Amino acid sequence: MTLLNTIQNIKLSDYEYTLPEEKIAKFPLEKRDESKLLQYKNGQISHHMFRDLPGLLPSDSLLVLNNTKVIPARMIFQRASGAKIEIFLLKPVAPSTVINEVMINTKGVSWECMIGNLKKWKEKEILKGIIQIHDQEIELKAQLIDRDKKWVEFTWDGQHVPFVSLVEASGEVPLPPYLNRKATKEDKPRYQTVYSKKEGAVAAPTAGLHFTDAVFEQIRNKGIEDVYLTLHVSAGTFQPIKSDLVTEHNMHSEQVAIDLETVAKLAESTCKIVSVGTTSMRSLESLYWFGVKLLANEASEFFIEKLYPYGNFENLPSRKESFSKVLDMMKTKNLREITGSTEIFIMPGYEFKVCDGLITNFHQPSSTLVLLIAAFTKGDWFKIYNEALEMDYRFLSYGDSNIYWRA
Repeated sequence: MTLLNTIQNIKLSDYEYTLPEEKIAKFPLEKRDESKLLQYKNGQISHHMFRDLPGLLPSDSLLVLNNTKVIPARMIFQRASGAKIEIFLLKPVAPSTVINEVMINTKGVSWECMIGNLKKWKEKEILKGIIQIHDQEIELKAQLIDRDKKWVEFTWDGQHVPFVSLVEASGEVPLPPYLNRKATKEDKPRYQTVYSKKEGAVAAPTAGLHFTDAVFEQIRNKGIEDVYLTLHVSAGTFQPIKSDLVTEHNMHSEQVAIDLETVAKLAESTCKIVSVGTTSMRSLESLYWFGVKLLANEASEFFIEKLYPYGNFENLPSRKESFSKVLDMMKTKNLREITGSTEIFIMPGYEFKVCDGLITNFHQPSSTLVLLIAAFTKGDWFKIYNEALEMDYRFLSYGDSNIYWRA
């Protein structure tokens, strides 16, 4: 039986667990690094605080973090009648589909959106809002240009004002739906990592929420390096799996950007690569498969289909060989950064090619991320989650942390 046949028999019902409402962390802790930290290593579970992380990392580690920055993607407009229209930014469609490019555009952009109260938004009706940026009042306009696709065009009258500034000034923090509450003033800085840099995510890479400058200082004092990549987390990360046969799930696609310096470091490294978050892990494993495609002369662009890694491969390259091929391609094309997208679906049966360690949070039952944890822990996820529940760990985005080591 091939690997593809094996994963096609994976049933979602085998990855359920009971998560009591009171175990969901509705608000962040006062101090980021005072969260609990569960470690799973060589089949054993131990309990720590996140501030203990530097002592748990081997000195020959390389930390890889996702520096995406959450944008306040929920925008509220009011019709002349008083009805409110809620526009939730999903992904850009013009003048580019590359998030980083659209966020700095100053002349108008179009996005695919989720729209609340869509029925009340009439054809050709232009919604308007006044936004204060420093000492400048800017009128932002929104027009529905494709009702079926839910494409919205945004234009504004402020010269040299990038779209990201308008979003930052007017939008609301897009908290995960399972928190079931409105965003507060405190969520704006706390639903963001201290190292966030590149605007474009509509959900935080939550494993990074626990890091503080003090933790970083201890890590670097130990001689451990950290490098950064960008995966703009999409709303698809909260999309439930609706089919019991998980391979039928329509896996969401997310944009990835990795600069030359990071690719070079990955290609040269003989260290244990520790991924901070499932988003960093998906990016790293996708980068490996992009290198595989390049080596096989299969790639014209950086895109990894959800089940590509489960094909029949012989003599797969090492991570060094794969990353070196990507690096060579970038140097040949004089690229300072590669941008692509991935819908890689990591589930039990997947053989990890890059990551030796994973720092992450506790995830929702029957989710794509629980399947990823099950793959990394070789099926021990249920034992780990049960112990965390018994030990009163806090779950989901604002919850506690865990670190897993690959055997």
